[in-house]
Amino acid sequence: MFAKKSAIVTGLLLSALVSMLASCSDDHDNDNDAAARPEVEVRQGRLAGTYAGDLSVFKGIPYAAPPVGERRWREPAAAEAWQGVRDASEFGPACVQPEVAETSLYRDPLPSMSEDCLTLNVWAPNDTTDLPVIVWIHGGSLRIGGSAQPMFDGARLAQAGAVIVSINYRLGVLGWLALAELSAESAQGVSGNYGLLDQIQALRWVRDNIDRFGGDPGNVTIMGESAGAFSVSFLLTSPPARGLFQKAISESANTRSLPMLATVANGLPSAQQHGEAVMEEAGVNNLSELRALDADQLVAIGQQAGFSPEGTIDGWALPDQLVAVFDAGEQARVPLLAGFNEGEVRSQRALIAPPAADEASYENTITELYGDLAGDFLALYPASDMDYSTMATARDAIYGWATERMVRKQTEVGVPAYLYRFDHCYPAARERDLCAFHASELPFVFGQVGEQARLSENWPRPDGEEQRELSEAMIDYWVSFAATGQPAHAGAAQWNQYGTDENYLRFADQPIADTDLQPGMFELQEEVVRRRRLAGQQWFINVGLLANPVPDAQGNL
Repeated sequence: MFAKKSAIVTGLLLSALVSMLASCSDDHDNDNDAAARPEVEVRQGRLAGTYAGDLSVFKGIPYAAPPVGERRWREPAAAEAWQGVRDASEFGPACVQPEVAETSLYRDPLPSMSEDCLTLNVWAPNDTTDLPVIVWIHGGSLRIGGSAQPMFDGARLAQAGAVIVSINYRLGVLGWLALAELSAESAQGVSGNYGLLDQIQALRWVRDNIDRFGGDPGNVTIMGESAGAFSVSFLLTSPPARGLFQKAISESANTRSLPMLATVANGLPSAQQHGEAVMEEAGVNNLSELRALDADQLVAIGQQAGFSPEGTIDGWALPDQLVAVFDAGEQARVPLLAGFNEGEVRSQRALIAPPAADEASYENTITELYGDLAGDFLALYPASDMDYSTMATARDAIYGWATERMVRKQTEVGVPAYLYRFDHCYPAARERDLCAFHASELPFVFGQVGEQARLSENWPRPDGEEQRELSEAMIDYWVSFAATGQPAHAGAAQWNQYGTDENYLRFADQPIADTDLQPGMFELQEEVVRRRRLAGQQWFINVGLLANPVPDAQGNL
C-alpha cells in the first residue's frame, strides 16, 4: 500500500516538475522571442522590428496621419501616438494607384494598397551611432510604385555603412490634384503638391527620430530615380524642405515646364484647370462630392480625364519653375550626385519619334523645325543613324540636359557636384535591345544582382561576376558620398567633381573617369529651352521630329 502510494506521489511530483520545466521553457522562449526582435522608442511610441543578420529592420512606420475622409487633399498632419509596442515587421500598404500592364518591364505587383499609406521603413546596422542617412524616394511617374517593391530592399546599402529609409507618398490624382476649392481651404492658399508635402513630412520625421536608429539627423541624403529624382529636384527648390537634408542623389531626373497654380503659362493650362477636368469627368459639382468618391473610383476617373500628376508652381512649396530657381541660385546648396543612362528610352519607346521616310526627309524636317540650330542638331543626331539619333534626341532632351544642368548649377554656387552616365550592358539586357535602359542602374545601386536578386518578373536579370563587382563599386560610391560628400571606391576610378573640366564617371564594364560628356549636347538643349522660355512655350518632349518650331534667338517665331 505504501509502495503504491509512494509511486503515485512520485508520479505527481514528476508531473509537476515536467510542467514547471515546460513553463520555464515557455517563459524562456518568450524571452528569446522578445530578445530576437529589436525595439526602438520613437516620438509616437515603441516599435518592434526584426533582425536581418547584422541589421535591424523596421517597416510600416506611420510618419503622417492617414490622408482619408476630410484629410484627403490636405497638407499631411503628424502621425498620432500609440500605446504599447507597435509591430513593425511588415511593410505598410502602397498608396492607391492603377494597375500596370502585365507585359510592362516595370510591372511589380504590390501586396496591398490603401489611402492610409503614409509609412516609411528603416534598415539600420546594429549597435552603431551617427551613421549617414539615405532617404529613398521611389519612381513611377508620380502614378505608381511603392517602398515595398522588393528591388528597393535597403539591406545591402545599410551593410555598407548607412541607415536607409524608404517612403511612400501620395500618387496620381490623390497626390497631385489642384482645385480652386482646395486652394481656398488651404492655410497657404494653394493646392496640388500633396505628394511633395508628404515627402517633406517624412523628412521631418527622419529629423526627429532617426538618431534612435543610429542615424545622424544632421547628415541626411535624399535619393530618387525617375519620378523620385524629379521629386529630388522639387525638394532642392522647395523652401519648406530647406534644412531637412544635407546632400542629394538624382538618378534620371527631368526638368520639364510645370503648370502654374491658377494661370496659363508656358503653353500649359493651369493646374486648377487640370483639376476641373477631373471634376467634370467625375460628374460632381463640388469638392465635398468629389471627396465622397472612393479612392479606386478617383484613380479611374483621373485616368479617363487624362490627368498627369506633376508638380504645381504654387509660390510656396514650389515657388517658381525649377530652371528659374536654379538660375537664381536659390536652390538648396547641398552636394549633388546625379546621372542618367545611355539607353534611357530603349524602354520608353512612346517617347521616340516615328522614323522619317529617309535621310533627306529627316534632315529637311530638322532644318525646318530648328532653323539656325539645325546644323548643331544634325551634328549631334545625324541622319546617317536615324534609329539611334531619334533615341538619343529624346534621352538628352528629357534626362541628359536636366541632369547636367543641375550639376552645373550646383557647381556655379560653389558646392561639390558629381556627374555620371550609366552605360553598362549585360547579356540579358542585350538580348532584348535594352542596354542601359531607364532604371537599369537600380539593381546595381541596391545590390540586387545575381541569382538571389529580387526583381520584377519582366526585368532582364543582371547576373555574373562583372555585375557583382560593378554593383559593389556603385554601392560604395553612393554610401561614401552620403557619408562624406565625396564618392569613392577603393581600387576603382577616382570620381572628381564636375568643376570647370566637366568631369564625370562612366559606369561601363567598370567605372571610367572622363571629361566633357557628350560635347555640345548640353549647349544645344540649353539654347532650345532658353528660346522656348522666352517665347512662353513649354519644354520637355517636343524635340527632334516631334518638335514645335524652335523660336529664333530673340524668342520670336
